[in-house]
Amino acid sequence: MLETQIIVAADVCNKSNDVEQLRNQVNQVIGNTGFRPVEASADAGYYSEDNLTFLEQQGIEAFIPPDKIKHSEWRTQKALRGRIPKDATRKYLMRRKLRTKHGRERYLLRQTSIEPVFGFIKEQLGLRQFLLRGIDKVRSSWRFICAIHNLLKIFRVKTRLQTT
Repeated sequence: MLETQIIVAADVCNKSNDVEQLRNQVNQVIGNTGFRPVEASADAGYYSEDNLTFLEQQGIEAFIPPDKIKHSEWRTQKALRGRIPKDATRKYLMRRKLRTKHGRERYLLRQTSIEPVFGFIKEQLGLRQFLLRGIDKVRSSWRFICAIHNLLKIFRVKTRLQTT
């Protein structure tokens, strides 16, 4: 959940590439919340034609850059001007979309919603590596850590509401 930084889907895999994980994560979000997301932002590791097609079929607007780019570079990119070429590829269209004001705003939300969660887990909860072996044990550890993160977030919000 964007405003609260509550984790609504969590998994691990032993693949070096995230591209095959997007469908599973979206399905987990739907299964865990009962709602279909309106949009999905992911880093370049999740970009593929298949993932864009899947999101379109689900009615979910995608904000996934086809190229890896530094966070600081997003702020300086200018929107592409002119007509869209007739032979424009999906990669070109996504790059163009992410350079619009709306596209930049939506994708940059990752810096305030997703990235801080990983930072909190690494720095505050001290998770730098998994101590157990095997994908099932690592998955259980990760989901436990995510549950702790969520409980702490809920506790802090509740505490803040009680003091105001």
